[in-house]
Amino acid sequence: MQGKASGKNVLLLFVLTMAVYLLMLLVTIPRVQSCAPGSALFDLSPAGYTHSQALTLLESLGQAGRDAYLFPQLALDFVYPGLFAACFSLMLIWLYSKRIRPDSKWMYLAVIPVLGGLFDYIENLLIIRMITIFPDVTEGLVSAASSATLLKSAFSTVSFLLLIAGFALLLKKAPVACSEKETCAGKNGQQDSGGKA
Repeated sequence: MQGKASGKNVLLLFVLTMAVYLLMLLVTIPRVQSCAPGSALFDLSPAGYTHSQALTLLESLGQAGRDAYLFPQLALDFVYPGLFAACFSLMLIWLYSKRIRPDSKWMYLAVIPVLGGLFDYIENLLIIRMITIFPDVTEGLVSAASSATLLKSAFSTVSFLLLIAGFALLLKKAPVACSEKETCAGKNGQQDSGGKA
């Protein structure tokens, strides 16, 4: 991935990722939530949810809300995790490569957004399962979906924190290494000044 981590690729992926994210945030998620006002969707419950909470949400959504959850919300949410994983991984590589050697083990931190995207996909598949078999949703299924949501949220949060740290590292001024010629010239200048004095 280091060969693909150029500023142009990072910018392009960032624009695409944010476009899909804003489309969900401003259009498809509010559409689903309008069917169950005051209820938090599974995707927006970073602390997870219980069996009773899951059943209450699915019941409150009604058939129209559950259909809207499946499409277009979850359809878009199958595009977003891949974009998020690729965008944030390349962005972390691009940022950290400015201050860290390409062969440093710190570069492996770029795998964290990929894990976030992976658990997002698992979460989506389990949500689809809960919706399609409702009301026969088992506690085990809800527990697995809730765990996926927790892990997705955790890895996504860490990805954002690493991104902030990368920008801070980029803004931090690195020490300037003088060449041997410059160093010698400086020393000679000091010696000459001392001799004249």
